[in-house]
Amino acid sequence: MNKLTKVRVLFIGAGRMARAMVSGMVRQQGTIDWEVHVANRSNSDRLAELVRAFDVKAVRDWRTSAQQADVIVLAMPPDEHHKVLAGLWSIIRPEQLVASVAAGIGLSGLEAALPQGAQCAWMMPNTAAGIGESMTLCAIGDFVTERNRHRLDEILGGLGRSFICTEQQVHDLTAITGSAPAFAFQFAKALEDSATQFGVDPHDARNLVGQMMLGAAKLMLTGQEPLALAAEVTTPGGATAAGLAVLEQTHFAKHLQAAVDATNSRARALSPKSAENA
Repeated sequence: MNKLTKVRVLFIGAGRMARAMVSGMVRQQGTIDWEVHVANRSNSDRLAELVRAFDVKAVRDWRTSAQQADVIVLAMPPDEHHKVLAGLWSIIRPEQLVASVAAGIGLSGLEAALPQGAQCAWMMPNTAAGIGESMTLCAIGDFVTERNRHRLDEILGGLGRSFICTEQQVHDLTAITGSAPAFAFQFAKALEDSATQFGVDPHDARNLVGQMMLGAAKLMLTGQEPLALAAEVTTPGGATAAGLAVLEQTHFAKHLQAAVDATNSRARALSPKSAENA
């Protein structure tokens, strides 16, 4: 059996996304033995919970730990990136990989805030990373070496599926892969409520709706077009057709597009670049 390569990764921030990523990395057994360190400035209870759940190492001084890390994951809110990146400027080594999982930061923003030639990546997982089912968007800088690309692949693999794309595509698609699970949960809650109105126990209603959504998602992942799949369920003039007609009459698709546009617009407004230009 091949010996695993030990790689030290530092998470700066211990919020929901950091927890989801740590869970995925600890669960994944690839070619890397991850030594996970986590620093968190404001919430010691959250940091302690991460240590208990995943046997990671809590860090008090992230600057010292950053100098020893192979990979640094910036998992704090966007408005805290400027200060941390300024602190990294003087201590980062050329061989280290720096990745952010914060909305609005951008690959170019990371590279501009660090010394020329810094190896950077911008990842946008969603909360399903914690169960290994994220669809993670990732933009990778031109200076990232093959070794760090492998490390990044291992991280992404532990989170679920990934889509390597441009920085602009991360901006554009985050609403669809990162925020849209919340839209799906709203959809699921409405169906749950409908089921309970027919006397179904809430727990059973959740299982009914959850399995339906899981099955529908798996059918989509076979590569079939969504409308073709819908047509398989729909008999002209039948019950499903009547329901679909209501969705069309109430502009369901347009409402979803409006939600995506609003999400992207707000993300741009919250980005550090927008704040600097305000």
